[in-house]
Amino acid sequence: MKTITFTEFRKRASSLFSAVESGEVFVVLRHGKPIAEISPLSKSNILPSWKKPGLRLSVKGTELSSAILEERERENVL
Repeated sequence: MKTITFTEFRKRASSLFSAVESGEVFVVLRHGKPIAEISPLSKSNILPSWKKPGLRLSVKGTELSSAILEERERENVL
């Protein structure tokens, strides 16, 4: 893990991101204090959660939407 100042990061951002693609990790310092860590993206974080397949919920023997509608009718919610 290498440290780099914020000013140097701004000047060399393109080449630093190329190094990150190769596996390097950088800690960015501002006024001598760490403010960010730049590292390669892990394989599990490539897709945002909203693009990942959702769970398919069902009730045994029927569809979930039908079960919900039946429950609402029994409780006079509709």
